[in-house]
Formats: sequence, C-alpha cells, structure tokens
Amino acid sequence: MALREQDKHFLSSLYSAVSIIFIWKGLWEGIYQIPIVSKYIADPFVFLFLGLTMLTLSGVIFKEFDPLGGVDKAINKIIHFVHNHPHKKDFTFLYYDKGKKKELLIPAEQLKTIERGTLVVQQAHQKEETFIPAHRLREVLYKGKPYWRL
Repeated sequence: MALREQDKHFLSSLYSAVSIIFIWKGLWEGIYQIPIVSKYIADPFVFLFLGLTMLTLSGVIFKEFDPLGGVDKAINKIIHFVHNHPHKKDFTFLYYDKGKKKELLIPAEQLKTIERGTLVVQQAHQKEETFIPAHRLREVLYKGKPYWRL
C-alpha cells in the first residue's frame, strides 16, 4: 500500500527534525569540551535559544514544517505529470465536488489546461468548461488502480 502525500510530507519533516536534533546534540557536546565555554555559557537554555533563533532566521522552520505547503506542491506536480504524460487517457482524477456533495471521476484526457492551481476540464460533447480547484483532488487512478492519493 502506497503512502499518502500527507504521510510522505510528515515523515520527511520528522526526519529533518530528528537530523537537526542530532546535529545540535553533537555540536553541544563538542562545545562543552571547550574550557571557556563550559565555564561561562554552558547553560543548555543558552544553546536552545541560540539554535531556535538560527532556525527561525534561516527560514527552515517555516519551509520544512509547514503542514500543508508540501502537499500543495505535490498536487501541482502530479497534475502536471499526468497532463504531460503520453498515455494521459489511462489516468482518471477523483475529486470532491462541493456542489453535488460527492466524489466524482474525471478522465484525464478531458483536462484542457491548468491555471493557477485550477484544473480546466472540458467534456467532448459540451462547450462549457468546468473549473476544479486542485486542492479538491483526492486521488489519481491509473488504469483504474490508485496511482497517487492525498
């Protein structure tokens, strides 16, 4: 069973956080070995404040640990992948329609274009276009089997 995009993003963020903790632990232990540091500023709270300040100023906290930021990028990436795929007809989008209050299937070959996070879909026998916000996508199917899911 494949992981959902949200699970992948969470595990990636968790991995990054643990890596940062291990790096800081190693740096702290090394700094405590310096006599002048261990004598005057070896308080763990000084280093905790210093580490959080550095992460905040570098933007890592806001970039890596944004719970939904990576999901939006992943949705756009999969939409563009399917739109440009040579076997586009084998893909189907499953999305939630708020008006009908149910999930609907849209064949990927009906995808006309992508505009600012919105799928523009036009059925062959209709002239009107349907606009589907990308964040409403729940799943992408390939030949009827789950290929990607939120």
